[in-house]
Amino acid sequence: MKAQRVRETFLQYFAERGHKIVRSSPLLPKDDPTILFTNAGMNQFKNVFLGLEKRGYARAATVQKCMRVSGKHNDLETVGRTAKHHTFFEMLGNFSFGDYFKREAIAYAWELITGVFGLPQDRLYATVYLDDDEAFRLWADEIGVPKARIFRFGKKDNFWAMGDTGPCGPCSEIHYDLGEDIEAGDPYALIEKGSDRFVELWNLVFMEFDQGADGVLRPLPSPSIDTGMGLERITAVVQGQRSNFDTDLFLPLIESACAMARREYPAGDEGDVSVRIIADHIRAVTFLIGDGVSPANDGRGYVLRRIIRRAFRQGNLIGIDRPFLFELVGRVADVMKEAYPELLGSVEYISKVCLAEEERFAHTLSSGLRSFDQVVRETRDEGGAVLPGDKVFKLYDTFGFPLDLSQELAREKALSVDEAGFARELEEQKQRARLSWKGEAKRREKQIYQEFKALKVRSCVHEMTEVPDVRVIGLVRDGRRVDVLRAGETGEAILDETPFYAEAGGQVGDTGTLKGATVSALVENVSFATPELIVHGAKVLSGELREGDRVDAVPDLVRRQAISNNHTATHLLHAALRQVLGDHVKQAGSLVSPERLRFDFTHFAAMTREEVRRVEEIVNARIRDDIAITTRVTSLDEGIREGAMAIFEEKYGESVRVVGIGDFSKELCGGVHIRATGQIGLFKIVSEMSVAAGMRRIEAVTGEAAYRYVRELEDTLSGMELSLGVGRKDLPARIEKLQAHVDDLEKDIRELRKKMIAGAGGIASGEKSGAPAIVDKIKGIALHVQRMDGLTMAELRDAADALKNKLKSGVVVLGGISGDKALVVVSVTKDVAGRVPANALVKELAPTIGGGGGGRPDFAQSGGPGTGELEKALGLIPGLIERLAA
Repeated sequence: MKAQRVRETFLQYFAERGHKIVRSSPLLPKDDPTILFTNAGMNQFKNVFLGLEKRGYARAATVQKCMRVSGKHNDLETVGRTAKHHTFFEMLGNFSFGDYFKREAIAYAWELITGVFGLPQDRLYATVYLDDDEAFRLWADEIGVPKARIFRFGKKDNFWAMGDTGPCGPCSEIHYDLGEDIEAGDPYALIEKGSDRFVELWNLVFMEFDQGADGVLRPLPSPSIDTGMGLERITAVVQGQRSNFDTDLFLPLIESACAMARREYPAGDEGDVSVRIIADHIRAVTFLIGDGVSPANDGRGYVLRRIIRRAFRQGNLIGIDRPFLFELVGRVADVMKEAYPELLGSVEYISKVCLAEEERFAHTLSSGLRSFDQVVRETRDEGGAVLPGDKVFKLYDTFGFPLDLSQELAREKALSVDEAGFARELEEQKQRARLSWKGEAKRREKQIYQEFKALKVRSCVHEMTEVPDVRVIGLVRDGRRVDVLRAGETGEAILDETPFYAEAGGQVGDTGTLKGATVSALVENVSFATPELIVHGAKVLSGELREGDRVDAVPDLVRRQAISNNHTATHLLHAALRQVLGDHVKQAGSLVSPERLRFDFTHFAAMTREEVRRVEEIVNARIRDDIAITTRVTSLDEGIREGAMAIFEEKYGESVRVVGIGDFSKELCGGVHIRATGQIGLFKIVSEMSVAAGMRRIEAVTGEAAYRYVRELEDTLSGMELSLGVGRKDLPARIEKLQAHVDDLEKDIRELRKKMIAGAGGIASGEKSGAPAIVDKIKGIALHVQRMDGLTMAELRDAADALKNKLKSGVVVLGGISGDKALVVVSVTKDVAGRVPANALVKELAPTIGGGGGGRPDFAQSGGPGTGELEKALGLIPGLIERLAA
């Protein structure tokens, strides 16, 4: 049974038992900042478990894309070294939202794995939470598992939580025995320690609680079921394999990697681990980039960057000395095409992003090796044999050096690594990351709205421009429910019906007014407090706004018109970009406001001027065509089948709104739009820039804002005509001529300064004279120290090289003040560099001028703000040379 058949069998089994088959959500969790990546099947149902969101079904089943590379659930370091851990994996899950509970969940799981997948019952074991007598009884009495194969474990093993906070509860696991030949012993003890003999196949979580930040477990609105079974694990067992890597999910990738490395698999050496890491990581890389993540220095992008670099280094270890991961992307797409056909259309883009990062790391790796050698030298100079943990961590953090690489290189030089110090630095970094991740604070902010979850709020934003006589059904101020908001106070109002658009999908919320018989309030923002609760940020201008009041809800329609122009324009822009640049272009973020629109999209290079112009022309042509905008509500699956574009970052419900612009554009979108494209008037791109590797951003204006922008350009051109005394068509030639003249003058100045330096023996430059040189001989080494103010760092380098050439053998140190910085350069002839390394001198001098610095044994430089300490720094030179040359 191939992996795709396992997926289909699982979903079919639960569909036949009344479960709604729900599409996998993206790896980037929507509206849940408490986690970096989707790490479990239940993530997309979290608000349902919390009672903050309702769905049109009480049973669901999914095959969910997951990543476990950070936080509590982090399998990164074990990947490749075990048979069953991965970064990216797929989780098969069935869920009940207040419908069935333990009895049915256990019965379904047992029937599927024994009756459908055909696993032998005598190789299966069940575990339950320590005091969960009900689950124990169900396994023993109703399923018939011998009590000797049902084990009780504590909270560490059999109480599941998604994170430090959120839905949780006791769980029951099903384990499969791969064979006593792997490891003999007591099954209880082996399962407890995580022996490779036993595979945890399925975890059945009995969701009963919500764990708050205070550690208190609060009952969920109704007991629910959340189960998770790793596709890779059940596939291995069904296919009779003892390792996930020996299944059809991984073998094609392993074969391709081995072909590149010209090696066999398995070969029984450490290279097998490298091959498995590559096969695992390229799946993660492909799906992360495909879901809109780009390499970066923080957050999700940093995780992606680290995974690419880790896999690249593993390729180096098995003899692949060039970028290669990008070539495996197409292989991943081919293996996964039945389950994720969208990957096929993104192969070119994903490959190019991956290649760019590999090339960047290849360069960084060589720099990192130089830095590693510097750490080795410093350690030996201090008489040490252990590389400091903080410096090894810096190599890891800056250059992507994994700890094992530093350890391997250290062993080659008869050194070791301070692992404990490295671990401390790593933990501190994780702590900083946890503190910077704002999810928990946002979660606490939302707790106040749980008491409103029973309230029904009807949105009529697409049907009505204003609604008279709506009822105020709730008020919140400073995080607490209140009965009244008085004049001058600001709070949040909940209405039983609202024509206001709540911020979502990149579109800002509406503003407007609430007017009653005795109250007037300004609506300043509108947002979703929970997926089903819209709140209106309101400031009371006069009177009092009380719960139960009747008011007229009136959005600012002039502002909404500008927003609608920009939102429809983003759809036109998206379609035009795909037409000009290719189908790999996908929306990766947006901002739609009254003033402008911002559109982030996947693309691997800066757009040319001609491409930007072509996109503008296409959008404006569609505007002139005055195409009618059509909208209709349908199911998510039907919308996708019709070819509507879905957005990376969006989370869709069962019903979706399809917005069409003739045959030019069709997208899933809940935002506000105009009636026809002609209402936009004019579209103008203001800027195109990079926001991350493989990610571009366009900012544009429409309508009145576009007209104002063009008028400002006109005014600028008119001013230039007046200043330069030529007509508009002659401006480019005139500017080019002036620029050439400026370049010639600057070149002449540079040449004159060089001649002054060389002609005066490096004693004077510009307006300021250099101080008299200190020319001396210390320990047989010639020394030339001199101050030269007014020179740039490049000019100081040139002067130092000129003096070094005259000196033939020795050390030249030049210092100077340039603007508000003190500069120092050290140039040493090769015959002296071994005794007095330039970088060692600079390392000693730099702190005196408040700077850092570095370089090579023959040349180094530093700069810092300590202009008043420059003379002191130069005065230290003779003593430093005497000490270094001893």
